[in-house]
Amino acid sequence: MTSRTIETVVHFASAFSFAGLDAPQPAGAYRVDRDEELIEGASQVAWLRTRTFLHLPAIDTPGPRQQILPISPADLEAALERDQQS
Repeated sequence: MTSRTIETVVHFASAFSFAGLDAPQPAGAYRVDRDEELIEGASQVAWLRTRTFLHLPAIDTPGPRQQILPISPADLEAALERDQQS
């Protein structure tokens, strides 16, 4: 099965938290990786998201990356939505 990883950066203007995080994280830019697998047999090219990961700490934080956490895409979207509303 063919797979790919899509790397994106999300930006939080305020501290945020959601399930899977031990503590609130500070505002900043965070790398997010989304793993996808090709759906075989589809008449058109289609990809299925299999896993999503958040890299901690924020990109702007000096020092090496310390954690890569599996997260729920829905939790991430909800946190980004809350951040835009504040």
